[in-house]
Amino acid sequence: MVSAASASRTSDAAAPAAAVKTSQPATDVTAITNRDEFLLELGQALGGQAAVRPVETLEAALAAMAGSKRAQVLVIDAGTVPNARAAVDAAGAAQPRAAVVVFATAAGEKQLATTLKGSKVFAVLPTPIDVRKTEAVLTGAIAAAETNKAAAAATQATTPPLSIGALRPQAAPPGARAGADNSRRTLLAVAAVAVLAAAAAGAWWFFQGRQPAAAAHPVAAPASRATVVAPVADTSILQGKVDDLLEKARLAMHERRFTEPAGDNALLYYRSAVAADASNAEARDGLQRVAGVLAGRFDEAMNGGRLDEAAQTLANLKSAAPADARVAAGEQRLYGAQIAKAIADGNLDRAAALVRQAQQSSSIPADQLARWRADVSHRQDDAKVQHLAGLVDDRIHDGHLDDPQDSARSYLLELQTAAPGNAATQRAAHALIGAYLHKARDAALAKNSAEQQRWLDAARRTGMTPAEVLEFEKDVATARQKAAQADSERLLQSARDRLRDGRLTDPAQDSAAYYLTQLQSSDPGNAALADAGRALAGKLIERARTAVLAGKAADADLALAKRWGADPKDLAAVQQLQPPPPPAAVDPATLAGNLKRVRSTPPDYPPGALTQRVSGSVTLEFTVDARGDTRDIHVLESTPTGVFDQAAINAVKHWRYAPMVVNGAAVEVPVKTHMRFELPK
Repeated sequence: MVSAASASRTSDAAAPAAAVKTSQPATDVTAITNRDEFLLELGQALGGQAAVRPVETLEAALAAMAGSKRAQVLVIDAGTVPNARAAVDAAGAAQPRAAVVVFATAAGEKQLATTLKGSKVFAVLPTPIDVRKTEAVLTGAIAAAETNKAAAAATQATTPPLSIGALRPQAAPPGARAGADNSRRTLLAVAAVAVLAAAAAGAWWFFQGRQPAAAAHPVAAPASRATVVAPVADTSILQGKVDDLLEKARLAMHERRFTEPAGDNALLYYRSAVAADASNAEARDGLQRVAGVLAGRFDEAMNGGRLDEAAQTLANLKSAAPADARVAAGEQRLYGAQIAKAIADGNLDRAAALVRQAQQSSSIPADQLARWRADVSHRQDDAKVQHLAGLVDDRIHDGHLDDPQDSARSYLLELQTAAPGNAATQRAAHALIGAYLHKARDAALAKNSAEQQRWLDAARRTGMTPAEVLEFEKDVATARQKAAQADSERLLQSARDRLRDGRLTDPAQDSAAYYLTQLQSSDPGNAALADAGRALAGKLIERARTAVLAGKAADADLALAKRWGADPKDLAAVQQLQPPPPPAAVDPATLAGNLKRVRSTPPDYPPGALTQRVSGSVTLEFTVDARGDTRDIHVLESTPTGVFDQAAINAVKHWRYAPMVVNGAAVEVPVKTHMRFELPK
């Protein structure tokens, strides 16, 4: 017979091998995509939680998932499938326990989320992948998939397989059947709660978690979202003779089958013997010895940090000896450790659920419950503050500073409402003010005063002090000065480069003259401007001298050289090389107007026209040569045609003019005249 004192912490002889953990991931992740970069980003976000199985079609994905007995997560790259909603629905029908995550471009994410509303999608995420956000969602999706699988397994476990033995009449009494039914209902309820929790988590992320500041945030979600399932001890009772039950109990104790396997262990046999004969001393003593073993195991599990094992052991201890003082002490110790671990893991919803569960126990002192509640509440508030502060930082990083929704400002307002005096709130406000001032500074340097004022006003609303305003104005003035200096240096260097390359005036907007003109306009007091201008003037004079010697005009280069400070002596030297200007051209009309006719013969009226009493006119063109004679006479227009032409020509042939002298030389002058022939009255 093994005493409680000698019992050591070892596994029950018949403990199932399935309890041994494996490092292999428990979930398959199948990704529908044809993009290698998407697979790389997805692998980074998973961080080793599971391996990715890439496929290019929905059919291939469903075929791969159907052949696996592990939990399933299906990732859909929306750019790879023609109809994301149809793909999600088909996956939900074929693999109802799989968690489906869809990725869309940032521009199409919201529209796709609307399209998938009401489907079984777990979440919709943007590409390119945000590793931190995607990692959190995939962790939730994997947990939901494993929960769904566990719930399905629990349902199957509670349905006895069809066998010959199952068809035989059962002799178990009503009490035993009731205990089994209760155990079965408990297991089903636990699985249902787990499935609903996972579904609620997915729905929260899809329909609320991505909403703007007014929507709930994960850390602000009610603690009721988390459910803690307490281990349940086997409370079934076997029917039979007390001696037979005690004999089986002795054998189980000898073989160290204290609580395992189910249906064949010392605790079950001793409890059944006590139920049959409450006064049986051996049965009561056996329960005490089992309780002693379990108490030792509980201490070892707690000391080793194996809290789940400790919880199950404590449940069995309570079943063996409900009035044992070690049960109450163990409950307080276990709850304290579980709550501390949940807090350390950052799972505050679980910590809150454990506190609520502890409230149902009469063994936990009220002051201890109050301390736990206060600690969890404080940490929940702090987690919410940190979450909101992180959202402010993320939106600042993304450039979403002042949008009405889902912006750094909207989250800061929520943060200031929740924790106005918190240091994280002050840091977030300071960071946002800095981002506003950066925008205002850029606008100031771009000389966009309206935009500058807009960002300054936003910074003031966020809490920028007058001292910070003055500091900003000094910073902007210094930045402007530096920018102007840098711009002047750039223009000066560009002008020097063009001078070196010989691009003095061409191209018009990429020449030495262009850049020096820009510099003169923006920084007229620049000390290097005069030297650069004289260098340009010297180059222009050299080019003008070369042009003059080649017989070409150089007036433009000389004028520009004079503007940039060329030496007057150098200008005069080039101008003296230029040939005298050609005589100015005289307008022929002016010359014709200045002619003096010295002999004029009137035209003869043609007899035929006179007889027929016809009148008309003739316009002639001719040349007065250097001697004053007329030549090259011809008719331009006549009315009537041909009637008076010859008479007009004969008259002009006899006209004489004084020679026209221009610049000391007689010149020829083209003349046009109009003659009218009218009948005598």
